[in-house]
Amino acid sequence: MGGQIQLVALTKRFGPVTAVDGIDLTVPQGEFFSLLGPSGCGKSTTLRMIAGFEQPTSGRVLLDGTEMAGIPPNKRNVNTVFQSYALFPHLKVYDNVAYGLRRARVERGEIKRRVGEALEQVQLSGLAARKPSQLSGGQQQRVALARALVLSPAVLLLDEPLGSLDAKLRRQLQVELKALQEQVGITFLYVTHDQEEAITMSDRLAVMNQGRVEQAATPREMYEEPATAFVADFLGVSNLMDARATGPAGSGVVLELGPGITVEAGSGDVLARGAVKVVIRPERVGIEQAGVTGPGRIPAMVTRCIYLGNAVRVIAHLASGQAITVLVPHTSNDTPTSWEPGVPVTCHLPASALRVLPVATAAPAAQPVAAT
Repeated sequence: MGGQIQLVALTKRFGPVTAVDGIDLTVPQGEFFSLLGPSGCGKSTTLRMIAGFEQPTSGRVLLDGTEMAGIPPNKRNVNTVFQSYALFPHLKVYDNVAYGLRRARVERGEIKRRVGEALEQVQLSGLAARKPSQLSGGQQQRVALARALVLSPAVLLLDEPLGSLDAKLRRQLQVELKALQEQVGITFLYVTHDQEEAITMSDRLAVMNQGRVEQAATPREMYEEPATAFVADFLGVSNLMDARATGPAGSGVVLELGPGITVEAGSGDVLARGAVKVVIRPERVGIEQAGVTGPGRIPAMVTRCIYLGNAVRVIAHLASGQAITVLVPHTSNDTPTSWEPGVPVTCHLPASALRVLPVATAAPAAQPVAAT
């Protein structure tokens, strides 16, 4: 089947602007891999170079070890699904899906079989006679997927295909899309700026920033062990604070958050000394009654309490000067009124939950880019 993607020192410049800056990345056959990042980071430009719609300024794109330089999009064993599904409005669902097979002069009986299988895969078998205008947004998205899958590509490229759908439908289709990828077994390369999508569906993902890959890892590794402050801040809600690493503490490091206020951090760059960044996720922060003392405990004052249904988000101001967000599971013993603004509390920052990150070096001045 194939489907391994290798990017080697891949670079794309638009005049003086570098949109993709020397990416090295390998996506194994059969993996659901996502490129995640803010607008302008180079993720869609990277996808377009894999598809053949853009040519690299330098570097290489290899598919199953074969160099793709000079090979046009229609000769590459990949297919692309865009945010705008580009269905033919005058054609029925069946004919939209069959279009590529007919252009390839596939025999009629084979077309019927493969279109039927593709529509069954995306749960649209009963809608083959409808036109796109008679379908919902989610159904149109499934038709676009079927049209791409019916050609049996080694790689399916998806450029924010759920971007135009409402939040509830997006969450539903995230689960369906991952299940479909596991069913067909081909490589999916998915581009998104939505963290939930990337975490929900991906086997692995890469976070991009200013044309570079900041980190590539599994969703769990990236969420729990971010390599840089950018990744920690971009992926999920995080408490990212300035600190000063002053010395060792067992297998970790002592951090000074403010005058006379220290905590211990047990993971990350524990050998660092001097100015660092430290991150802790809101669900790892404990919130206790005022006056509780002990390792990692800092006096604080609640400034805001937000009811989320299954949890309460508490924003507090630490005695060390930082604001911190705490996610408190909503149980019968923890009501939304437990932590009202102005209430003094103690925040517990466990050493096992604090991760030390290096302070980012100065990056080149950001330039506007034409593609993302």
